[in-house]
Amino acid sequence: MAAVEIRDVRKSFGGTPILHGIDLDIADGEFCVLVGPSGCGKSTLLRMIAGLENISGGEIAIGGKVVNNVPPKDRDIAMVFQNYALYPHMTVRENMAFSLRLAKAPKAVVEAETSRASRILGLDTLLDRYPRQLSGGQRQRVAMGRAIVRHPQVFLFDEPLSNLDAKLRVQMRGEIKDLHQRLRTTTVYVTHDQIEAMTMADKIVVMQGGRVEQIGTPLELYDHPANLFVAGFIGSPAMNLLRGQVQGGGFRLPGTSPTSDIVFPLPEPVADGKPAVYGIRPEHLRLSDSGIPVTIQLVEPTGSETMVTARLGNATLVGAFRERVSAKVGDTLRIMPDPALAHLFSEETGMRLTS
Repeated sequence: MAAVEIRDVRKSFGGTPILHGIDLDIADGEFCVLVGPSGCGKSTLLRMIAGLENISGGEIAIGGKVVNNVPPKDRDIAMVFQNYALYPHMTVRENMAFSLRLAKAPKAVVEAETSRASRILGLDTLLDRYPRQLSGGQRQRVAMGRAIVRHPQVFLFDEPLSNLDAKLRVQMRGEIKDLHQRLRTTTVYVTHDQIEAMTMADKIVVMQGGRVEQIGTPLELYDHPANLFVAGFIGSPAMNLLRGQVQGGGFRLPGTSPTSDIVFPLPEPVADGKPAVYGIRPEHLRLSDSGIPVTIQLVEPTGSETMVTARLGNATLVGAFRERVSAKVGDTLRIMPDPALAHLFSEETGMRLTS
């Protein structure tokens, strides 16, 4: 196992910059997830760690050794791809053993490591099958087994679950996390799915436009997003973001007329007169007879909770309520945000104003 250190790493394709000076420390044994929308540079950064992309500037070190000019095969990493990348003419056993045989490992070592990996991943009964005879989840386990047998310093995962159906993705998330907890190998995992990031990571790196927006544990990012992008990206359903102004110790949301402005309590004092964005997560709204009236636009019962989309002045608000909501479209509902769980961001910079 080894730490990964990324220092001012840059990447350009031709004259187009893709990564703009990434700084990141991944501790020995840590599970780090790179998350962000398509095109944010997360897969490019992963491929640079693997040595599959050249570095335009900066340094990448694995286990304290700078690897900028080290070939991929000499970096002691193992990569699991989105499309499994299995050899169709080889059995499960042969696929898992291939890298060891290529390295001319003794037969006893090959057999021992293949057996160990197959036991860990529950592939014991599938060793003589070919990839075409396996389900998507089984193929992904074989790809992971091929990585495990090498005992690498670092595992790299490039959106490994995106080809699986929703139920299997949930199952494989748990299996990958369980695997990491048993092996404790440093892991860098790329996904665009923030639910994957939240449920699997020790540390999340949120990226946008080739830059790092915020680094932290899942709950740090959820409870204290550094800016509007992170606030809107982390959490499902997404945080409500309402534009207005700080005035009189509260947040004033413009209504349909000057006399119908709506005032929200703030989690802490902020200077008056600032144009701002008020953030409140759907699950941090509650039903209250003394709350703010909203007009229901959509009701979506999910069983465990009810999702309500409503009109508030000129804004749209989404609430997630544990209670059963019997109101219908067009009805008025009264809701109250929890001020202790609200967020306030600068309209100008997008940065967080409250601690």
